Amino acid sequence: MSEEFKIEIISPDQSVYSGKTEEAVLPCFEGQVTVLKDHIPLITFLRPGIIEIEGSEKFYVEDGTVEFSDNNLLILSATVQSLKNIKTQEVGSMLREAEQMLSKNQVSDKQRYILNYKIETLKQIN
Repeated sequence: MSEEFKIEIISPDQSVYSGKTEEAVLPCFEGQVTVLKDHIPLITFLRPGIIEIEGSEKFYVEDGTVEFSDNNLLILSATVQSLKNIKTQEVGSMLREAEQMLSKNQVSDKQRYILNYKIETLKQIN
């Protein structure tokens, strides 16, 4: 019996990924969430991090929503990009921008939390 479930990653202008997988690891505010077939229904939010699909497909994401029910995983994000398509200069630029924003005094605790995850993830990619 197959242990696969359907997964779709959608941005406002395109379908980024669609297929079947046995495992997806998501960067959520609750921590890293691993979804397998027959996982309990789930609705949650993404924080900056890497979405991993069976360890072979990886996507950088800054925010978004996740819904899992009836063995269908739907990820909606305006910031999702395949790691295969991200250039080193782009990562460096995003990293410098995030570090500059973090150094400002008027950053809220929530923004600081999100920026720290973004910086950590970009350093992993770079």
